[in-house]
Amino acid sequence: MSTRPDGRQPDEMRQVRITPGYLAHAEGSALIELGQTIVLCAVSVEDRQPPFLRGSDSGWVTAEYGMLPRSTDTRSPREATLGRVGARTHEIQRLIGRSLRAVTRLDLLGERTLTVDCDVIQADGGTRTAAITGAYVAIRQACELLVQRGTIPSTPLRCAVAATSVGIVDGVPMLDLCYEEDARAGVDFNAVMTAEGELVEVQGTGESHPFTRQAMDDLLDLAETGVRRLFETQKAALAEIGIRDP
Repeated sequence: MSTRPDGRQPDEMRQVRITPGYLAHAEGSALIELGQTIVLCAVSVEDRQPPFLRGSDSGWVTAEYGMLPRSTDTRSPREATLGRVGARTHEIQRLIGRSLRAVTRLDLLGERTLTVDCDVIQADGGTRTAAITGAYVAIRQACELLVQRGTIPSTPLRCAVAATSVGIVDGVPMLDLCYEEDARAGVDFNAVMTAEGELVEVQGTGESHPFTRQAMDDLLDLAETGVRRLFETQKAALAEIGIRDP
């Protein structure tokens, strides 16, 4: 019998929904709903390179991440008001950028930058993994638009990328942790994977006690099961707007 707050089985993900083309003005956008976690992802295309790439033909993909003040139980001040970007925000937006670049041929982008803004509307655990999963759908749209305009000859994306969380809660391995589970997890992992079966990044820690190599392998197997389901959701969302993703 399940011990999870929302009645799920340990290997069951929260209900996930991705709405592509959510914003009218962005070159690509997606609203991802993962249980009670909701993240809006939007891509902007600019004909410029970051300074460290000037003189090359390579493009760049980067990300910015933020949580709206009332995305959580109590109001959090905007980081712009505080005059600084917090360490957690820096870490997450770098993770999103690395995840997207891992499946992008930057040389095919030309001298341009794709910036993905990921804004958390509502948080209940897994905001960074939801952002990565939604961001891929948004950037896939932006790349398709560039191809249609004749700006680039073909999509620079090699394959899809998605992410999920796993952990050990009360001694039980669980997939896709909500906030209550994440707060109680003895072991907590975030796993980013590509549709080609490769790992982009694994973030894992023993929150209350060490874990074995076998426990880590079991958690990654569980994560892969969840990510495979997310790839199908991404593919279905893109099909809604006429984009066929391999």
